[in-house]
Amino acid sequence: MLADAIATGLRREAMAVDVAYDGAGALERTGYIDYDVIVLDRDLPKVHGDEVCRRLVAGRTASRILMLTASGDVDDKVEGLGLGADDYLAKPFVFIELVARVRALGRRSAPALPPVLERSGIRLDPGKRLVTRNGEEINLTKKEFAVLEELMRAEGAVVSQEDLLDKAWDENIDPFTNVVRVTMMTLRKKLGEPQAIETVPGVGYKL
Repeated sequence: MLADAIATGLRREAMAVDVAYDGAGALERTGYIDYDVIVLDRDLPKVHGDEVCRRLVAGRTASRILMLTASGDVDDKVEGLGLGADDYLAKPFVFIELVARVRALGRRSAPALPPVLERSGIRLDPGKRLVTRNGEEINLTKKEFAVLEELMRAEGAVVSQEDLLDKAWDENIDPFTNVVRVTMMTLRKKLGEPQAIETVPGVGYKL
């Protein structure tokens, strides 16, 4: 129940989220998917969260690990961080703090970029969830914002539809869906002229 509640909340914050309900499932998913951040409960069944953390660190994962635990004792925090976790949060917690920590770890999982992204007259502020073009504010949905952010972070490189699905949606999305194309159409319309997003046939999109 907690895992589903966290996933639902993070998706409302425009994050793509996959869920594993035990340690074995977590190791399976992290074996073939590169996540920016892993929210890892220490008290997982089948394979304990501590062991999951040890294996991830031993495998030199690039993912940042936020450990959740029922205990907030200093000794437990030190132990959790000693396993290689990047951050530690005791349950119960305030959800907005979890979101803030996940966002902070997400920034550390990628090469450093300016806090405000600018390209083609478009200015995107992830912290304020604000987008302007030539000084005029543009209202975007959470998915549109997430897609635009990925395009801007690519700094002119082509971003594939698969990468956009991974970053802006989650594993439950049909890989053959036209949701990226539809989102791109509405995003282009809102950004106005001249067109800022270019389609690279058979490859993806770039800004």
